[in-house]
Amino acid sequence: MIIKNIIQLGNPLLRQRAKKVDPKSQTAKRAIKDMLDTMRASKLVGIAAPQIGRSYRIIMAEIRPHDSVSRQDYPAEELQIFINPKVLSYSKKKKMVYEGCGSVAYGKIFGPVTRPDKITIEAFDQKGQKFTSVASGLLSTIIQHEYDHLEGIVFTDKLDDVTKLLSLEEYKKLRKAKKIP
Repeated sequence: MIIKNIIQLGNPLLRQRAKKVDPKSQTAKRAIKDMLDTMRASKLVGIAAPQIGRSYRIIMAEIRPHDSVSRQDYPAEELQIFINPKVLSYSKKKKMVYEGCGSVAYGKIFGPVTRPDKITIEAFDQKGQKFTSVASGLLSTIIQHEYDHLEGIVFTDKLDDVTKLLSLEEYKKLRKAKKIP
């Protein structure tokens, strides 16, 4: 198990557009293993290669059963890995969700972001096979959030209202009381 440090806001790598990578390469395989170990150890639901210091177009998402207030009312989703993803479409319907990020104060700040509710994305799997995936709800939000990292965008760039930023502790209280989505 190799757990990488998650780079933080201010590191120039987070603002660069990531590069394509051969899905079958050892480079991709190592990055995926390190990303998975880091994501799970950090209790994140998604991660992008740039967050562990690798400028590759690889993202993953996994909604696991967890005691976190932020995820208790969402169904679990199996691990999904997207290599060289390309967004094909976004739904017109949008929804606001409070997001956090392992690269912004180590996931201890949350803020409201409005995103399309549904996304269709095309990518390669670890065997180099192209696939298309349609996601909605929290999974869609996670994929869009991680995809933004590949474009050099951080969730704070998309905040609806910076005055509504919350600490992790306040976020948990408000989610538990069902006062925020």
